[in-house]
Amino acid sequence: MSNFSNRAEQLAAFDRLLTIMDELRAQCPWDRKQTTESLRHLTIEETFELSDAILEGNPEEIKKELGDLLLHIVFYAKIGSEEGNFDIASLTHSLCEKLIRRHPHIYGDTQANDADTVSQNWEKIKLKEKGNQSVLGGVPKSLPALIKAMRIQEKARGVGFDWEEKHQVWEKVEEEMQEFKNEFNAASNEEIDKEKATAEFGDLLFSLINYARFIDINPEEALERTNLKFIKRFQYLEKAAKDAGKNLSDMTLAEMDVFWNEAKKL
Repeated sequence: MSNFSNRAEQLAAFDRLLTIMDELRAQCPWDRKQTTESLRHLTIEETFELSDAILEGNPEEIKKELGDLLLHIVFYAKIGSEEGNFDIASLTHSLCEKLIRRHPHIYGDTQANDADTVSQNWEKIKLKEKGNQSVLGGVPKSLPALIKAMRIQEKARGVGFDWEEKHQVWEKVEEEMQEFKNEFNAASNEEIDKEKATAEFGDLLFSLINYARFIDINPEEALERTNLKFIKRFQYLEKAAKDAGKNLSDMTLAEMDVFWNEAKKL
């Protein structure tokens, strides 16, 4: 039997949070001072902290960071109510109505028996709702480039613009690699056209992200896991060098490789 709370207890907990938010906004100098603009960068930071916790697979940290994000949502709703724009009830009802509209296979008579069809229906409904001139109009401009590439490709797929077979996508990767090599020949000492090389490298990255998406690998997560792996190994290298009484800046690459190879075995 689950130890988690029932619906009444969940609603009571949320009511408690709303009450505390009211009290903080009325009595705390810091909370009174905040605006949607001042909270924005803090919300972004909290989102990245949640991302870290998820990658670490730490349930307690995930719970903590989700709580911080929930606080931000309640905070924005409180400010919205003060300004006469929206409150937590109108915000939540609006979300519920959107979920119902965008799941016609659950709340209507549309058929969708797989996740791809659901995604395609979602994008079509979203496009109609927002009145965007382009399917890509909903991609936030400030997204990091790698994540933006993923979302662009996902949205294009949502209206059927995508490769049919993964071998076609890989062939595109190889084609872009060759075009990049043509602009940047590693075996040549000739000066490269940096602008052209940059453009071709961008095309190569875009095609690699596309292939990763096609075989159900999240490229952002994959790169972050590699970042974390490199950090762990490099920090081992630093510690091993220090324990040996050496400075990295004074060591040869061959000497560092000994410690690096040890780190790879951990």
